[in-house]
Amino acid sequence: MHDVLIVGGGPVGLFLAGELALSGCSVLLLERDREIGSPLKALPLGLRGLTAGSAEAFYRRGLLAAMVRASGADENQVGAAPDAVEAPAPRNVSHFAGMGLDAADIDTSALPRRLPSPVGEGFMTSLEAVSAVLSAWAAELGVEIIRGVPVTAVRQDDEAVVATAGGQEYRARWLVGCDGGRSAVRELAGFDFVGTDPLFTGYVARVTFADPQQLPLGFNLTPRGMYLRTPFEGHLGLMDFDGGGFDRSTPLTREHLQAVLRRITDTDVTLTDVHLASSFTDRAMQATTYRKGHVLLAGDAAHIHSPLGGQGLNLGIGDAVNLGWKLAATVHGHAPDGLLDTYTGERHPVGASVLDWSRAQVATMKPGPNAPALRRLVHDLMSTAGGTTHVYRMTSGLFDRYDLGNGNPLVGRTAPDFRFEDGTRLGDLLRQGQGVALDFSGDRAMQVIAEGWAGRVRYAAGQVREDLGYRALLIRPDGIVAWAAEDAPDLDEFARSTAHWFGSPEN
Repeated sequence: MHDVLIVGGGPVGLFLAGELALSGCSVLLLERDREIGSPLKALPLGLRGLTAGSAEAFYRRGLLAAMVRASGADENQVGAAPDAVEAPAPRNVSHFAGMGLDAADIDTSALPRRLPSPVGEGFMTSLEAVSAVLSAWAAELGVEIIRGVPVTAVRQDDEAVVATAGGQEYRARWLVGCDGGRSAVRELAGFDFVGTDPLFTGYVARVTFADPQQLPLGFNLTPRGMYLRTPFEGHLGLMDFDGGGFDRSTPLTREHLQAVLRRITDTDVTLTDVHLASSFTDRAMQATTYRKGHVLLAGDAAHIHSPLGGQGLNLGIGDAVNLGWKLAATVHGHAPDGLLDTYTGERHPVGASVLDWSRAQVATMKPGPNAPALRRLVHDLMSTAGGTTHVYRMTSGLFDRYDLGNGNPLVGRTAPDFRFEDGTRLGDLLRQGQGVALDFSGDRAMQVIAEGWAGRVRYAAGQVREDLGYRALLIRPDGIVAWAAEDAPDLDEFARSTAHWFGSPEN
């Protein structure tokens, strides 16, 4: 029997598998599809933006360089210069409802201060690249993967979960459904999935145009919908506000796509060929809880929304990073009471916020007699320093804050990448998936206490180039600040906080 059974071999399932294996759990991953690759994961249809927050997760596991190479990103543009003492100004900011914004308008003084980090502002990648890097990592860590086995039944008792897949039964202490928006695990385990119905059917396709000059590049809104042309040859996106009426189980034909394109653009543009196409909707749904007994959900299995803004991949990676260390601690028997339930408590509000962000964008793009006035107003508001800063805060993945019941502004946020005088960074210390106790106080009194959690918490002391006014911090394995001291650290408080997140000490 394995410790954890993961259903779904996309980026979320692979990242979670790596996190668990890194912590010493035995992991079996079941994937429905037999083939590893898919044209839909490659460029251009597989194009995705990896936010700084997600890039940080790869960096903290030693995977950033591999991701940069696999993505074809410019290594000189990704991170800060090695000797930088200040984080560079933001270079980009996401769009809102197709309206581009200028990074120069971001008011950095209104944001928590960042330190220089190799992740920079994130970078563009593809699902193909992400899957390749994470597959290699999972294999290196000994994750067992079985492909071509769709799950058809799930049952659980007080001790374990049994999944039926490909005619065989697989038993594990825990099961995590990472099997996408149409999750079999979610349905079979009886999770409630609630939300709003779609307003549009969307299409992404690689096509050949007879007359592409009729269609300008970029986001183009019309009284009937939206179309997108990118610099990738033949790359086309469409939003048809049909109430999600297209039957997505039917094949996507050239005739159908051409009819939708002509209706939206009010042109006679001709598609001579459709090489690859896929459809989606803006249905926005979320599981009411991410855990039922020994079954959990992560990624699109837990929440679905419009792909506008490209936050789905990043939201799922955040789920995996948050869940991995908590589930591993539970497997190994040293998790404090209630630790695993903080997964839903912390990630559900983040998912709900992304769903609302998606709904707001769709509402702003929906055609109607009042739509132009609404878009002008939203554009004017978003173009202010406050508006642009808010969009950046919402989409960068750097400024989410979990409510950990502490008033310190750093607690609950991702930790700055503190750099010691010998060049070691916090990101290096997190590479093995342990917590980190950072001691800048100079007296090393925390060390004796931290030794009680040896193997779970790594102690690091010394002078850093910039301490941001802190004398000590406790960092969770997911890089979140769990405790912080701006004055001489209170050792009893440090011990209580460490026990709260990492369980009872060994001595």
